Amino acid sequence: MRIIETVWIPLSDGCRLAARLWLPDESSPVPAILEYLPYRRRDRHRGDDAVLHPGLAGCGYAALRVDMRGAGDSDGLMNDEYTLQEWRDACEVIAWIAAQDWCSGSVGLIGISWSGFNALQIAALRPPALKAIVTACSTDDRYADDMHYMGGALLNDNLQYGATLFTWTPTPPDPAIVGDRWKAMWLARLNAMDLPPAARWMQHPQRDDYWRSGSVCEDYGRITVPVLAVGGWADGYTNTVLRLLENLRGPRKGLIGPWGHAFPHIATPGPRIDFIGYVQRWFDQWLKGRETGIMAEPMLTYWQQRPEPPRARYVQRQGHWAAERRWPSADVRAHTLHLAPGRLQDTPAQFTATLSSPATTGLASGEWCPYGWGPDMPGDQREDDAGSLCFDGPPVATALQLLGRAEVRLELCADNPLAMLAVRLNAVAPDGTAIRVSYGLLNLAARNGFDRAEPLVPGHYYQINVLLKAAAFVLPAGYRLRVALSTCYWPLAAPLPVRPVLTVQRGSVILPLRDPDAEVCPPPALGDPWSPPPVPARVLVAPARGRQRVIRDMDDGETTLEVVRNLGAVELAETGLRLEALGREIYRVNAHDPAGARSEAWRSAGFHRGDWQARLEIHSLLTADAGGWRLESTLDAWDGEEPCFSRRWRLDFPFFSPPGDEPA
Repeated sequence: MRIIETVWIPLSDGCRLAARLWLPDESSPVPAILEYLPYRRRDRHRGDDAVLHPGLAGCGYAALRVDMRGAGDSDGLMNDEYTLQEWRDACEVIAWIAAQDWCSGSVGLIGISWSGFNALQIAALRPPALKAIVTACSTDDRYADDMHYMGGALLNDNLQYGATLFTWTPTPPDPAIVGDRWKAMWLARLNAMDLPPAARWMQHPQRDDYWRSGSVCEDYGRITVPVLAVGGWADGYTNTVLRLLENLRGPRKGLIGPWGHAFPHIATPGPRIDFIGYVQRWFDQWLKGRETGIMAEPMLTYWQQRPEPPRARYVQRQGHWAAERRWPSADVRAHTLHLAPGRLQDTPAQFTATLSSPATTGLASGEWCPYGWGPDMPGDQREDDAGSLCFDGPPVATALQLLGRAEVRLELCADNPLAMLAVRLNAVAPDGTAIRVSYGLLNLAARNGFDRAEPLVPGHYYQINVLLKAAAFVLPAGYRLRVALSTCYWPLAAPLPVRPVLTVQRGSVILPLRDPDAEVCPPPALGDPWSPPPVPARVLVAPARGRQRVIRDMDDGETTLEVVRNLGAVELAETGLRLEALGREIYRVNAHDPAGARSEAWRSAGFHRGDWQARLEIHSLLTADAGGWRLESTLDAWDGEEPCFSRRWRLDFPFFSPPGDEPA
């Protein structure tokens, strides 16, 4: 294998993109597989690249990792995600790759998270040389299924991921690659940060044209190349896999494991699989024209989870592999249970029940997007159930298999124009342990559609539908199902400054149950996991991620959650660079009065080689009052020990405003 550290890809406007290239030991041209994202091939993403792209090259493909315009060592500027410029550049990159003498003319895209998103978006543009894609942990709907909003409710992930992107977007290029231009390029990137990313996303609290752009669900028919969609039940983006299988019309496969936000050969919780081998079969079929048998296998392969004691971190999940010949599956049928006082039953009931959850309800939620290698999974739900309105079914006589998305329908009213609802579907073990199977959120101002925000009329009853996240779960005999309703889900959802009282008078839950008598579809063999060797590095600060510590003031009811989000500090042998990437968050709320709640994020990134040092630090604070959200952010940068850039923002975002209004 031959590795070329820096390949320059020229674009039509004179901009050049920096790429790293792995070439297999082949005498004739080979197909190419591209991953295209902004996460710095020379340092931040080097470890991730090391465990994927050499493996693809070993399978007989030219593998390329291209840094987008304005990222890493590439020319130009960027200040937002998923832009027209990003996609146009990608189409030029694909055409350039196809024209190289080492390429056969066929190109595939592979990606996870950002590069999984844009794999779908680029495929919708139909560049001629693109023959197939692999998209992992991605979304087809940027508003409904990304870390900004869920059911129209603002997520605290908008703040924390916004802080991460805020840090890495304006980082400097490597002087070893771009020479003396590095400082001018860096300052241009810093000055291009006109808004913190979290603020840009908060300018669009409804599903408007900003979110529709790049949401391939707007027109699935634009994607005609074969699509392999990959996800994990622990990940934040699982819904996408099932929607793509249902709505795409070209060749497609879905693979969902127990994994967090990572490729399946390195993901936790396990079991891991031979993902590189699986991807090779996919691309061999479509880029090399070899019959691999993969299209004769079931459309959907998934991990069927079984209950186990809930923990914040798992090494392996209990369950087994299963498959469906097609999706949607004719063997999955809707089954309705109705809410009655404290219980679930087969017949409709009318009742009156009120709830106003303590503002700390949600501490057992886990993260919106667990990565699996820190304490970030949902725990025992009994603590959150104590602050919720719960409806329990009887112990089931025979096992139930849930597969798909449950839906909860309610008739309710509120005493406040502003309110949200969290709905959880739990499995309750015979010993009382409560395991979260799925959940959903709804900003009740978005009850009539995510393209509008309409205040509630206090005392008026509304019909409310909440769609829960996709799941595959076996409820054993003797277990009970529980529907739990709460008026907050802190800190996963950013807390509203009020504690509304909701009154429920009718409701039902629609469960996607697989027919126990249906024929079992055997899953394909997925192989044993393997990975190319990790990047040579000396670890100075170990990576750490997840919810580390909860502090409760027993006198005044204030609760503080401390979160760490460190990529760590390493010395990279191949580039001679020392990289520091550290982050943390602190979330505070009073259980009795959420008006003073604070969500804060800190990030820093440092680059060191010899006498060269560059560093960035950011801080963001989210609060709310009766009128809306307030975001305060700072961005500071140093060249060595000398400050070279500083900017401050203080922005307000009203809860209710006409579409198109900009923040003050």
